[in-house]
Amino acid sequence: MKLAGLLCFYMLIIFQIGFGQNEETPQKQKRKMHYRKLKKKSSPNHRLSKQPELPQAMMALPMIHLDDSSEEKMESLLSFPGSETSYNVLPGKKGHCVVNGMVMYNRAVWSPEPCITCLCSNGRVLCDETTCPPQTCLQTVTPEGECCPVCSDTASYSVLTDIAANDRTEFSGDSSEQREPIHLLHKQTSPSGVERKQAVRRKKLHLKENKELKEDEDREAKKKPAIPGDWGRQSSEGHSRECGNGNPAREEEEDKESKEPTRGDVFQMPCHLAIPAPPRGSPPLPSRCALSYRTISCISADFTEIPPLTAPDITSLELIGNSFTSIPDEAFNGLPNLERLDLSRNNITSSGISPNAFKHLKKLIHLNMDENNLAEVPSGLPSTLEELKINDNSLQTLGEDSLLDLHQLVTLELEGNNLSEINVNPLAFKPLKSLSYLRLGRNKFRIIPQGLPASLEELYLENNQIEEVTEICFNHTRKINVIVLRHNKLEENRIAPLAWIKQENLESIDLSYNKLYHVPSYLPKSLLHLVLIGNQIERIPGYVLAHMEPGLEYLYLSFNKLTDDGVDRVSFYGAYHSLRELFLDHNDLKCIPPGIREMKALHFLRLNNNKIRNILPEHICSMEEDDDSPLEHLHLENNYIETRKISSYAFSCIRSYSSVILKPQNIK
Repeated sequence: MKLAGLLCFYMLIIFQIGFGQNEETPQKQKRKMHYRKLKKKSSPNHRLSKQPELPQAMMALPMIHLDDSSEEKMESLLSFPGSETSYNVLPGKKGHCVVNGMVMYNRAVWSPEPCITCLCSNGRVLCDETTCPPQTCLQTVTPEGECCPVCSDTASYSVLTDIAANDRTEFSGDSSEQREPIHLLHKQTSPSGVERKQAVRRKKLHLKENKELKEDEDREAKKKPAIPGDWGRQSSEGHSRECGNGNPAREEEEDKESKEPTRGDVFQMPCHLAIPAPPRGSPPLPSRCALSYRTISCISADFTEIPPLTAPDITSLELIGNSFTSIPDEAFNGLPNLERLDLSRNNITSSGISPNAFKHLKKLIHLNMDENNLAEVPSGLPSTLEELKINDNSLQTLGEDSLLDLHQLVTLELEGNNLSEINVNPLAFKPLKSLSYLRLGRNKFRIIPQGLPASLEELYLENNQIEEVTEICFNHTRKINVIVLRHNKLEENRIAPLAWIKQENLESIDLSYNKLYHVPSYLPKSLLHLVLIGNQIERIPGYVLAHMEPGLEYLYLSFNKLTDDGVDRVSFYGAYHSLRELFLDHNDLKCIPPGIREMKALHFLRLNNNKIRNILPEHICSMEEDDDSPLEHLHLENNYIETRKISSYAFSCIRSYSSVILKPQNIK
């Protein structure tokens, strides 16, 4: 009996091990085994369904080849949302990122929103929210302009709480009419760091100040409030709320009456210690201006003249949205270390800029003069400039000397002006030896500007009147990587065969919203990204993509006039191994285009808003191949498909049915 029991126990262990191994068999292998069984049972007149791989939670849902009720349940499943690309995707060269139409170079760091920092890392945008250290106090407050809260009962509380907020409305300072220079002697410190340490140090040493000093400081605080974010600001009203009415005898009585012990993690400011006032003789900032680290911001402050500032430590000045009409010679004399200057949205005219207005800005790197009334590029710009923006002005000319000495300029934006090939000198761009990024959109060019710098990598000429791309346009721009010509008047026969076919670094071309009737021939061999949205394209010529190496990856043909006769198997020849995204939505297709099944790298396919009625089993998936399709998003909504008639294995190669969007469909 013992032997029989041991034998049964041994057999039970073997059975459990075998069952566990069977459970660990990959889903893909189970699907292959099941499919082989179905192939053996299948006959020419009868095809059995191949069960796709579904998550365990979805196994109980019916398949789409059943009745109408199961069809509705399946379509609700197929409408499951996922992360998708958009029409505005424009991959750049060498890991550049495109954010809201702007190209960010690799390793660029910016802050799209307060407390969020983003990094461009090899073409991917990585954003992270500021991590704040935990606070052990009961009450916290977040200072204005900061991301992290601080203890409300520390010394910093008296600087950046409601007292500071009330002071801000009363913060007037010297008016710009007095024209007295403002001198900032000190650097900004963190209220949650340095000021807290100083306050704790004062508590430990039990510093005492005499009555006269305290009264002097109170008077200074009333007359001249401190600069926000630099010196602790304590109004007489706020001081009275915390420490009585300024009567020493009354304060001593209150100290004697108070018997409650102070917690160890809470610092209570002694009433006889006042927050230090700014040094005497240091006027505050003008009204409606703010200081944040090394940046002075006077945004929409209704200034009619640039206020004189003396601040050697300031590196950034924002004077956005005021009413300046001129820039005098001495405007920035007190800001010798300025690196960024934003004068956008004012009324500055070319005649109002003095010849030496920018003379003393020896470290200026970024200058923004968008939305002013400039008729020409200001003269005497610092040679240190790397970025110059003069968008939405009234530029009438770009002469040979307009950009003289700007040999370090990397980015130049002149959109929304009155520039054309008539008033732009072919030698205007010659001094720009380092220019990589040029925006000339929303002007009046009829041809590509001549004399583009050899260093140019990205050219934006959208919303012009360009009708022709000649053979000599890009002869000297061998590094060019991105060309954007959307919203122009181009036809395919006006693009010269040798216009860009010899470009070895050209990866992205945007010809959306032109007058093209078919996909242009003689495209660059290096092209990866082609955008042809919103044309009148009826045909994709055969082998038009065949010469490209390593092969086209993104092809966007939405909102055109493609029909079944205009697309055949050789239309995509040469891109079967490389194409990752194919947009054919909003066309006149009645069938799934041939060749989709052979696209081994396709992740995203848009066929929505066409006239498709049927999806045959072999259109997207192959019965003979067991490999999964890489498709992650398949859009077929807004066609004329009767979903209950779709074959059960039409999408069997797609790993997740949530990738297929079928609903809604047009009823006709």
